[in-house]
Amino acid sequence: MKMRQSLAEWERAFVKEISLDRYRRDSLRRTAEQRALKRRVEKRHKRGSMRFVMLVLTLIMTAVIVTVAMFRTLYLLLG
Repeated sequence: MKMRQSLAEWERAFVKEISLDRYRRDSLRRTAEQRALKRRVEKRHKRGSMRFVMLVLTLIMTAVIVTVAMFRTLYLLLG
């Protein structure tokens, strides 16, 4: 009787350990997915900010070049 009882206890402990292990694995997987999503969002935001800065610089440079060309042309026409 004692042998059967200890075998049943071993089986219950084994089942409990398996369920805890599954829970830990699922938790680790969810955590890894959340970290990966957070990294992707941060990377996308960083790229978006860099693109915006490049757009602003391009617009400013275009305005400067057009202004310089316009005044040179005006100088040549009036000079």
